[in-house]
Amino acid sequence: VLVQVVADISRLDKDAFWIFMDNRNWVHPYDAEGKRRDFDVIPRTVAELADDPYRSLSGELRRVGGFAKDTTPFSEFLWADYLRRRIKKAAIQSDFTGSVEKALALAKSKDTNFLPGWCGPTANGA
Repeated sequence: VLVQVVADISRLDKDAFWIFMDNRNWVHPYDAEGKRRDFDVIPRTVAELADDPYRSLSGELRRVGGFAKDTTPFSEFLWADYLRRRIKKAAIQSDFTGSVEKALALAKSKDTNFLPGWCGPTANGA
């Protein structure tokens, strides 16, 4: 995993550290079901992270042009949460390609214009 150090907050105690991280949107304490979790249940290693098929779907959606890369922290997770309420998990697992196509159609609708990186049709139809 490539990282870039943006702040040295090693002097903070544990509680202050998590408050600092949360207030800057530098942590996304949500599980594979999209539910917010306590900070103490965040896995200690990347290998321990649970697969979220909706995060995988949103990553592929961005790759195929469904939305643009954006500076909003965790923008792909916001798209994943949107898709979580509209595409069944079983559909993603049984037909990933079809789910990407459905997600792309959703992404190009005006219903998603509030999400970061939205690149659907403009008001003049262009």
